[in-house]
Amino acid sequence: MSSPTGPEQGLPVRMPRPRQPGRHRRPEPVTAPDGAPALVLAVPGPPSAESRSLAEEVVSIARAELPGLNARIGFAEGDGDEFPSLQDVLARLTGPQDKPADELPAVVVPLLTGPDSAQLRLIRQAVLNSGSGAELTDVLGPHPLLAEAVHVRLSEAGLARADRARLFTVTTAADGIILATLGGEDAVQAAGITGMLLSARLAVPVLAAALDGAGSVADTAQRLLTAGSRQLALAPCLIGPEIPEGLLEAAAEEAGCPASEPLGAYPAVGKLLVSAYSAKLGIGPQPSTAPVR
Repeated sequence: MSSPTGPEQGLPVRMPRPRQPGRHRRPEPVTAPDGAPALVLAVPGPPSAESRSLAEEVVSIARAELPGLNARIGFAEGDGDEFPSLQDVLARLTGPQDKPADELPAVVVPLLTGPDSAQLRLIRQAVLNSGSGAELTDVLGPHPLLAEAVHVRLSEAGLARADRARLFTVTTAADGIILATLGGEDAVQAAGITGMLLSARLAVPVLAAALDGAGSVADTAQRLLTAGSRQLALAPCLIGPEIPEGLLEAAAEEAGCPASEPLGAYPAVGKLLVSAYSAKLGIGPQPSTAPVR
């Protein structure tokens, strides 16, 4: 027991743990610098209550990853107060209440995993038309965290083992994955990198295909079947708002296989959002690329 003046003689005194040196030292928590530019999340596709809710959840994850972050949401095809357009959001950031004219007012991060040419064109044009001087980052992929997110969505749909290390059986697990993207051949090539990472996680063949490419999904399904796969699955390497309504379902029917859900507000999406923003400003650590088993 302790006396009012301290512990009794002979009892050990609990002291603070010394900070570990070198590579074992825990990283200091990173916060957004004072006066840092706003992060503006550019949401593609026709605006809706669902896309706004998803964007708000992604931004919430980003704020948790980088405390103090000033984050806004702008819609590439938005209009009005309910779904403010990206151009209007950026134009408002040039006002005297936010930033002097010679300072970077915002970093725009597209909510896209790959080079979707049509959506990126709209986002770039909105940034230019705003006259804000904001800078646009690259898209969020390819990246190992996207492979992790696709893996999780497949496992949630019962189309892949959730944990390769535990080796438990999923009778509906696919032995060939069609990794769906948007944006034509450039997007297919970019998704192919994420596909290789996903293939290494699942130990099954993964081939990318463009949902907006005529015959791309069917041709890819045939290639997998010819190579020996018998149970296919369609896995969108897409977040959700950028997918035209009904396109994913039509592609799954064309390939004759089940599909997993889009990535949505998976935590990795928020982490990649912060990574793109931080890389543009040269601040903070990058998210770990170590595979999660």
